[in-house]
Amino acid sequence: MPTYDMRCSECDTVFEVRRSPGDLDDVCCPDCGGATKRVFTPVGVVFKGSGFHNTDYRPKTGDAKEASAEGGSCPSKDSSSPECSSCPASGK
Repeated sequence: MPTYDMRCSECDTVFEVRRSPGDLDDVCCPDCGGATKRVFTPVGVVFKGSGFHNTDYRPKTGDAKEASAEGGSCPSKDSSSPECSSCPASGK
């Protein structure tokens, strides 16, 4: 049976309950006997290895440093031009 986190609406106590998914309607707080609601918690997901967008298409740390040192894809090498004022690679 799955374990669910529940929170009391009256005393704000959080506790765990082992019940079947359809049997969560009659859960009462063990401290005060008040009504409870289910607490949804995020699940930690770690993408390891190849085959994921964030691992396959992320620029390598050396590539990003070289691109910023060379000026990136900036068409103008003159940093006083108006295009460079809004360019993130200009460092301004």
